[in-house]
Order: sequence, then C-alpha cells, then structure tokens
Amino acid sequence: MADRVTVIGWDGSPPTAAARSALAAATLVAGAAHHLALPEVPERAERIRLGSVALAARRIAGHRGTAVVLADGDPGFFGVVRTLRAPEYGLEVEVVPAVSAVAQAFARAGMPWDDAQVVVAHRRTLRRAVNVCRARTKVAVLTSPGAGPAELGLLLEGVHRTFVICEELGTDREQVTVVTSEKAADHTWRDPNVVIVIGGPVTVGASENGGWLAGGDPDVLPRGWALPAAEYAGPFGEGESEQLRAAQLARLGPRTGDLVWDIGCGSGAFTAEAGRFGAAVIAVDRDSEACARTLATARRFGVQTQIVHGTAPHVLEDLPEPDVVRVGGGGAAVVSAVADRRPARIVTHAATRDAAELVGRDLTEHGYDVECALLQSVELDTRAWTEKERTVGFLLSGTLPDRNP
Repeated sequence: MADRVTVIGWDGSPPTAAARSALAAATLVAGAAHHLALPEVPERAERIRLGSVALAARRIAGHRGTAVVLADGDPGFFGVVRTLRAPEYGLEVEVVPAVSAVAQAFARAGMPWDDAQVVVAHRRTLRRAVNVCRARTKVAVLTSPGAGPAELGLLLEGVHRTFVICEELGTDREQVTVVTSEKAADHTWRDPNVVIVIGGPVTVGASENGGWLAGGDPDVLPRGWALPAAEYAGPFGEGESEQLRAAQLARLGPRTGDLVWDIGCGSGAFTAEAGRFGAAVIAVDRDSEACARTLATARRFGVQTQIVHGTAPHVLEDLPEPDVVRVGGGGAAVVSAVADRRPARIVTHAATRDAAELVGRDLTEHGYDVECALLQSVELDTRAWTEKERTVGFLLSGTLPDRNP
C-alpha cells in the first residue's frame, strides 16, 4: 500500500509550496496528460494516465512508496477524492485544494453563485441535468464528452436560456463565450468546459444581499403544500381541490431532476406546487386563459415552467420524455397516450366508478401497478360547525415497476 497519497488540485496557477513538496517526494504520479507534463513531476516517478479513478486507486493501493494524484479544480468537489477515500482501497488521503472550475467560471462571468444549482452532466445524467436547467434560473453544469453545451441546447428546445460557456479554464487556451441555448448546437466546444445556464423571470425573494442557504432560499415561499384556493388566481376546475391535489403530489413525489407533465393545468396550482419541489414542469391546457393563469401563478411563486397551449393527446407527441405525469383533464384517452410514453408514475382522477375502472384497466394493460381510492372531503364552517362544501372523487395512481420510482 502507498505510504501516503496526496491529491493536488490544479486550477492553472503555479503549484503551492505544499504541492511542490508532495510532488518532489512522489514515486508515483497519476493525472491527465497535461498534468503529467508539468515540470514539477519527477522524472523518476512512475506515471499513470488518469482515466478510470477506480483503476488508478487499485494501482495506488498496490504501490509501495509515495503517490500523488493531480486533478483539475477542487478535487473534493465532484472530484477524485470521493473514490480514493472508498473503504475498499484503504488509502490515507491528504488534499491540497484549488479553486473549483465552477468558482472560476462564475468569476469569469463576474457573477455571484451562492444562489446557483450545480449539476454534473454525463450521458447517464444529461436529461436530469437539463431538467434542473428548466426548473432553475441559474445553474452551473459540469459537462463531459457527449453531454456538453450542444446537447444541453438541443434538449432545452422550447425553453430560452443564455449559456456562458467556459472552455479549458486555467490554461492558455481558456475561452469564455456567451450564446443563447438555441445557438449552442451550432458550434463545437472543447473539453473540459463549464456551462453557466441563466434565464427565466427573477425568482421570488431574490435580493441584492442574497440568502443564507446555497442554491436558493426556501424561507421566501409559503409554508405547506396543497394551499387553499385563495392562494391562487382561480377559478378552480374539477379535480383541483386541496385534498385531491395533496394526494396527487404525494403519489407522484416530484423532485429535483424530474420532468413533470401537468395536463389540464387549470388554475396552475398543481404546476406551482410541483415546481416548488424542485421539478421542471411542462403545463398543458387547451384553454388559453388557463395557460395564462398558470403562467401568472408560476411566476408569483417563483417557479419556472413551460406552457404548452394545445389539446391532448396530440399536443403531447413532441414533448420531451416525462418522469411523472398528472392528468387533470382528457379522460381515459389522454391517460392511455401518457402511458405509452412510460413515465414512472401517473396520477389522475375520475368522477364516477365506471370512469375509474376504465382508466384503471388501461393502466394495468400498460404494465402499471394501479391503486384507486375514493376520496371524500367535507369543508366545515367553523363558526357554526356546519357543512359548507362536500367533494367526492376517485384518485387513481399508476406506478411502473421497471422504472426508477
């Protein structure tokens, strides 16, 4: 086992005294080609071209001597330190940090970034990273080959964003380019790069002094979920009661990185609340006034949403793949079309048992595990404790067993 492993972050600036000392004593150095070419790397040291960090960790664990691992930016921020510290390798790791690529990118752009989300995009997570860019007004994306600015721009079709693309930060080939998301696919970009994605209306509670929590301040939003109708710019349609909305949100569980379809968005209440969970939302309605209400509601609550005016199921054909879907209108035909797209979860409601059975059978035939509950809520006037309004409906939810829940 290596006597000592020092991980050195590299941000393009000259190595610190601690980094030079560690390199001078190294008998093994691992890093990318441009790291291994640094003059401070001893000629006598064994060199490992860093591709798979796990493979390098096994080599280091079997090495008798002093090892150094060179990595771009801050190696403890989405970097190699996590893998090297895995228990199976048994390595004692020291870290010499550097400025992260994200911090450098925002510095080049002259922008604060305590209110930004930071995501990693590679082939497996690209879609989820794009959904965060849909949902938030400021996102830094650490890209990878095949999941870069061009791919981000293509998947953001229909959502306008500004890209600040920072290529090869810290090198003599460093370049910063500002383009719209629509134009990003027209260029070839050098790796590695960081993309700052900016756009959408200013979020609720934004201030010059910032907040107290990195990534956004939750204190500016109202407490609770399934807020009463008075909180929204109604009118409320069928299936938009607080109780049914609360059950729908609980069944779907929208979360950061998800794309939610809200079909038959009505007042925009469900759209706003799904967006408050951090999910990206596409709201669909055939009524232009409902689309306008939903947009106004989303902006009031600081939620970024894409509004699609059209009639389901036909208007759904060109939409990006959803993770979870609420069908607020359109009946069995729309539910069936949604199920063809294989989202992980679907919720809808029905006014009668016959309608509920029809939807439930269709979801079952599509391979979904189906639950149905008859929900009844009674609103009381607490001054006289008399009944004001009674709501009855069937809540249906379908879960696809072969999808990540």
